[in-house]
Amino acid sequence: MSMVKEFRDFAMRGNVVDMAVGIVIGAAFGKIVTSFVNDVLMPPIGIALGGVDFSDLAMTLKEASGDVAAVTLNYGSFIQTVVDFIIIAFAIFMVVKAMNSMKKKEAEKPAEPPAAPADVVLLTEIRDLLKKD
Repeated sequence: MSMVKEFRDFAMRGNVVDMAVGIVIGAAFGKIVTSFVNDVLMPPIGIALGGVDFSDLAMTLKEASGDVAAVTLNYGSFIQTVVDFIIIAFAIFMVVKAMNSMKKKEAEKPAEPPAAPADVVLLTEIRDLLKKD
């Protein structure tokens, strides 16, 4: 089997394609959440905290000198990233919780009893015929 054919078979398996679709949708969802946090959520929080812009929060570790840029610790960006993570984690939690709830409801449905084996059915018919006689 050639390597190209083997790779094609691997790439076209259902779970690989599903995973790729999930990654693309997840990346798009991540962009939406990042925009929500940066453009909608953090500005009002910054205003409530006295006009703080979280993206500008940084601690200078070493001042700029000449053509060398300053070394800064950008903890404001970190705070925004943590808020992004919390929102994404909560959304995933809600999806998993809904899926588990649906699985639980499906599991609670009473299953039909399994059909009796053929020999038991045959013996039951013989017993019923003998009772008639």
